[in-house]
Amino acid sequence: MPPMISFPSAPVLNVQNGVATITLNRPAHRNRLENDDLRTLLLHFEKVNQDPEVRVLVLTANTEGQPRPVFCAGYDIGSFGEADPHAVAFEQVPDALAALRPITICGLNGSVYGGATDLVLACDLRLGLQGAEWRMPAAALGLHYYPSGLQRYLRLFGESAAKRAFLSARTFNTQQLVQLGIFEEFVSLDEWSLKLSAWVQELQSLAPLAAQETKKSLNELASGQVNLQVLASRQELTKHSADFAEGRQAFMERRKPIFKGL
Repeated sequence: MPPMISFPSAPVLNVQNGVATITLNRPAHRNRLENDDLRTLLLHFEKVNQDPEVRVLVLTANTEGQPRPVFCAGYDIGSFGEADPHAVAFEQVPDALAALRPITICGLNGSVYGGATDLVLACDLRLGLQGAEWRMPAAALGLHYYPSGLQRYLRLFGESAAKRAFLSARTFNTQQLVQLGIFEEFVSLDEWSLKLSAWVQELQSLAPLAAQETKKSLNELASGQVNLQVLASRQELTKHSADFAEGRQAFMERRKPIFKGL
């Protein structure tokens, strides 16, 4: 995993051995997101998508010095309504994250609030830190949430839990999040680094072409876009790929496959 970051800044991108890690990096302000942070995240996403060597992206946060770990306190509400000609609509960020080519993991190493909860949902997979809380206070602030975020909540939380999140603005604790089934698991701080690293290694071992094409299909099906011809073409692509040939050969030889994304 990347080294600890010493100075507060916009989100930091580190790419190493096929793994991109984006770290939210304003721990003294509970990693709240400002307009510059949103722009930076979009630039990081674009860079990751253009790097064919990156197979996995981890989204996490610097929580150093916080009395209780907070992954992200959400968007800086003081920035709402600012006359910034370069302002980024918040929903662009989770929408772009959800559409990324690599498999994405949210390493939720602290509590999460507001719009940042949609960043967590926009990742493909999620690992949580024990004791983390989750709260969506949009209605308590007088705000109707944006459509794509509501869709993600409904799809992953289910109708009852999504209504509880938005219409009561009450906090979900770790046990309630476990019951939703959207996290792989919640682990202790002592286990955190080893668990996250092990999970990344498992995902890196998958055939990248098959994983990335399957991710596209799953995202489309989940959003109601059903094009059987496109899905079948992806199936044919992987059936005739060098990776599938290598996977079959490795299985017969009882060894780990060496995939190249071809």
